[in-house]
Amino acid sequence: MIRIRTKPIAMSVSMAIVLLVGCAATAWGQTPLAVPTTVTLPASSVPSPAGAGARAHTNLQFLGSGKGFTGTPQYYGPPFGPGYFYETPASLACIYGLEPAVAGCNPYTASLNPNGGSRAIAIVDAYDNPTIVSDMQVFTGQFGVAAVNPSSFQVVYAPYGGATPGSCVGPATQPFSAAGSGWDIEASLDTQWAHAMAPYATLFLVEAQSNYESDLLCAVSIASSIVQSFGGGEVSMSWGGGEDPSELTIDPVFTTPHVVYFAATGDGPGVIYPAASPNVVSVGGTSTSRNPVTGNFRFENVWQDTGGGPSFFEPRPAYQNGIASIVGSQRGTPDVAADANPYTGVWVFNSTYIGFPVWFTVGGTSVATPVWAGITNLAGGFSASSVAELTKLYADPAGDFTDITIGTCGPFMGYVAAAGWDFCSGRGSPHTAVGK
Repeated sequence: MIRIRTKPIAMSVSMAIVLLVGCAATAWGQTPLAVPTTVTLPASSVPSPAGAGARAHTNLQFLGSGKGFTGTPQYYGPPFGPGYFYETPASLACIYGLEPAVAGCNPYTASLNPNGGSRAIAIVDAYDNPTIVSDMQVFTGQFGVAAVNPSSFQVVYAPYGGATPGSCVGPATQPFSAAGSGWDIEASLDTQWAHAMAPYATLFLVEAQSNYESDLLCAVSIASSIVQSFGGGEVSMSWGGGEDPSELTIDPVFTTPHVVYFAATGDGPGVIYPAASPNVVSVGGTSTSRNPVTGNFRFENVWQDTGGGPSFFEPRPAYQNGIASIVGSQRGTPDVAADANPYTGVWVFNSTYIGFPVWFTVGGTSVATPVWAGITNLAGGFSASSVAELTKLYADPAGDFTDITIGTCGPFMGYVAAAGWDFCSGRGSPHTAVGK
């Protein structure tokens, strides 16, 4: 049994208190602008000492430390004045060719948001974000993204997980609050950016009872059923944990017909699960390089902290036979990538992490994952499974991707970006929605 929360939480956009995390209050009047130079890892993004197969962690980090500036937003543009060149829905749509290009794809001049999407996208996260709907309303109002309503954006409570991977037990009750944990920022990030890329898909946030693997996999099963009932779509999972031999028994959870699964590769060297599953589109991270004076986009390169590499336990799937000379006999990650560097991050609005409404600049492969899920929905291909989607992605011509050829990642920075597929960015970042 599942429970669905549909009643929006009222909040006036004009009354929202807005904070850019991490800028010292004395720095705002300086020229040039004093942008944050530190990165914060919330508790939810710290891997559990319990080890693989027990608890999952988020894959996000944000600029600054939570002390800083209070001000008012500039509507239909970035939340603060010119000079803070973090990504908006329109600037990413420009970079990735989802809308007609504007010279420089500058966040202050690019104004065309992605326009499309259908069927359903389900986000799976742990715990409850009580202000998720009102935060979405602020986000959509800020950037001119299509608004949500009780039928287009719904929160679903999943039951506790059972002993069998993906099974559920007992009734669905509201999970404990995620406030202040980082899972609340994760939910805000995932829902706001999946919606931004595919604003006319019906969006679901499926909240697991906890970040225990069993609870999250139960929520994945609930999400899969919902998406399947809409005729297909995507399930986005920005969390993960270390690999473990038992993952081979979990892989079937990600095989619901007409559902394509996306998972983050992590924010550090190595491979995590479920991104390592051959039944999941594995999403790594890039950096969007901009001129620090004009804010104009230059190129995309590797985010050095992205996860990726060969799986310890998963054998190479057939769709990767063409890159056998690189991955060997093991499943290679990632398959694709998108912006994830917190220093080139995206705007996310959240009201619970600090205790009052805040604009965060967020990075991590937790960003790239819902962005890819949304773009795939926007493309409208609706593959019959993740394997079908991956087979298509690996067969697509190179022109459907931006090949990332600059940078390194992985243990000892030992993986090097190169023409074609590599362990840092897979096939690359999106170049239009074609072939997705």
